[in-house]
Amino acid sequence: MSLILRTKGTTRLVLRFAGASLGALICWLILSGVSLAQPPGIAVPPEPKPPATPLAELLQEAEQNSPQLQAARQEWKAAQEVPTQVSTLPDPEFMVQHMSLGSPRPFAGYTNSEMAYVALGVSQEIPYPGKLRLRGEVAKRDAEAVQHQYESLRRSILSGVKTEYFQLAYLSKTMAILESDGVLLDQVERAADARYRSGMGSQQDLLQAQLERTKLLREIAMHHLDVARSQARLKQLLGRSQSAPDIEPASLPDTPFPYTYDEILSAARTQNPAIAAAETMVARQKLQVDLARKDFYPDFNVQYMWERPDPTQYRARYTVSVGVRIPIYRGRKQRPELAQAEAELSRSRSQHEAESQQVALELRTEFDTAQKTAELLKIYREGLLPQARAEFQAGVAAYQSNRRDFQALLASFLDVLQLDEGYWQSAAEYETALARVEELTGLSLRAEGARQ
Repeated sequence: MSLILRTKGTTRLVLRFAGASLGALICWLILSGVSLAQPPGIAVPPEPKPPATPLAELLQEAEQNSPQLQAARQEWKAAQEVPTQVSTLPDPEFMVQHMSLGSPRPFAGYTNSEMAYVALGVSQEIPYPGKLRLRGEVAKRDAEAVQHQYESLRRSILSGVKTEYFQLAYLSKTMAILESDGVLLDQVERAADARYRSGMGSQQDLLQAQLERTKLLREIAMHHLDVARSQARLKQLLGRSQSAPDIEPASLPDTPFPYTYDEILSAARTQNPAIAAAETMVARQKLQVDLARKDFYPDFNVQYMWERPDPTQYRARYTVSVGVRIPIYRGRKQRPELAQAEAELSRSRSQHEAESQQVALELRTEFDTAQKTAELLKIYREGLLPQARAEFQAGVAAYQSNRRDFQALLASFLDVLQLDEGYWQSAAEYETALARVEELTGLSLRAEGARQ
């Protein structure tokens, strides 16, 4: 007896059952939520697939719509407004004074004593020369560090989009493989059924073939779950609603990787935003040390006053005064400030070295992954896959002529299935490693070709 099973999507598998195992398996299918389609002979049109979305479009969308990037962009914009604020003189202070004699009433004694007057004045604080410039330079380095952090986040998000996209492409391809390998399994099942009917095989062989088909259904269901998770993560990176339509990936590209490790390491040292941010912080802390040294010098205050007594009897008076703020608590303020700045400079240098080593480590890991998976893909294409398929087809013929047992035939089928999945998993790992190299180095490695 035969049944047609449909899972989500366009997966369509034909199952044949023998004897009492049919009832138990139907119960399992009902509990698992697998639907029974029309009987053989009634055409079930496949659901049309939406057109594939190019990776370049998703990368552009992520740059424009990612809320994380938008927040980081505004943080960078805000940091750019700080240098002019901290490098400008403090606001001047304007003053109005009135002095009266003999009474608190305004202008009391104003006409008979030059001690009563009305005065206007202005005062301006002037930091020691060089302090304002250094404060502005420190703020500029802070803004540059924020810019590098923004660039690091941008690359991380784009790398995440690529990773999820390649994962979806791998899952889409393996779903097609599971469907096509289901046809091979049907070939195994027909051979087992023919031998069973001819009396040369056992019912156990037929039941085991049906069990393998059920395992294939389970793997398809697990792939659907993995697809849903990747779709959710990709929509989050793109800033889309989780209820938005799913994204259809294109085939995995076949991206060449013509660089040596020394070449990509050199690119990372000059273009990696994390390293650049660490270098900027070293420069910033050097300026902070210079500023701390400037704080050992005094600041100034200049004040000008115009005093006007009764103009019919007295002449106007003019006063200019200069105040000096002297740092007399150097042991409690300026020296600890300088020691702090020097310690921060040492820390920033160590952080820069640590960041450089971390990038070199990650780059080495991704480079080795790309190299080894590229070699593995070649072995798959030129040896393992064609050999496994040839072995399977020869095994089917040998089994049908009673020159091979069923376990050996089933093992050769499982080899084909595992190698098919392994090839595309390695292809996804290769492209993901290149995406990470792009993130770390700023190089563009994307190719137009795609694996078939």
